[in-house]
Amino acid sequence: MERIEIPPDIVIRRLPLYARSLRYLLDEGIQFVSSQELGERINVTASQIRKDLSFFGEFGKQGIGYDVAKLLTHIEHILGLSQDWPMVLVGVGHLGQAIVHYEGFYTKGVKLVAIFDNDPAKLGQHIGEFPVLSQEHISPVVQTHSVKMAIVAVPAPQAQSVTDSLVEAGVRAILCYAPVILQVPDGIYVRYIDPITALHSMTYYLAREEERENQEERA
Repeated sequence: MERIEIPPDIVIRRLPLYARSLRYLLDEGIQFVSSQELGERINVTASQIRKDLSFFGEFGKQGIGYDVAKLLTHIEHILGLSQDWPMVLVGVGHLGQAIVHYEGFYTKGVKLVAIFDNDPAKLGQHIGEFPVLSQEHISPVVQTHSVKMAIVAVPAPQAQSVTDSLVEAGVRAILCYAPVILQVPDGIYVRYIDPITALHSMTYYLAREEERENQEERA
């Protein structure tokens, strides 16, 4: 039996960037694009794009490049975006409310179906079209809508218990905004968005620049 090569996770992370750039190209009326041109838009080398796509087949033609619409269709299929994935949100503080109103969640790929919070003052209120439900309803809602994806936007001390409830209910993919590393069973996929950690990774470079400038002034 032929062995199927599984692409590294970093390749999967780049595919949505390719898809987004291809959508922009379509909006601009561009029908064909080379790997060089596509790479320049997302700061990836042409050879890296070709290598990434080679995990899934051959899509380009030498001398012509990629058919933008066809390549986008292929990538969306690879990413499972030929269907909408029901998703829930836990935590409707300022961040959670911004997430509910984020227009990107109303495009192809994911569909927000319910929001939850543990603050009694928020229960029953509507944010957008969604009533705020008690976290006690996570399991029945997840099972009713066959939810596999969730966003966790609660304070760090609550994140693990919320995650445990989501996993127990059947959620298998979690996007976590809380500044904490979640402990999850094998087969559960987690991504993290932590602005502070990202900012701190850039302050390193700013600090080095200031050190160099101070050294130059003293020289």
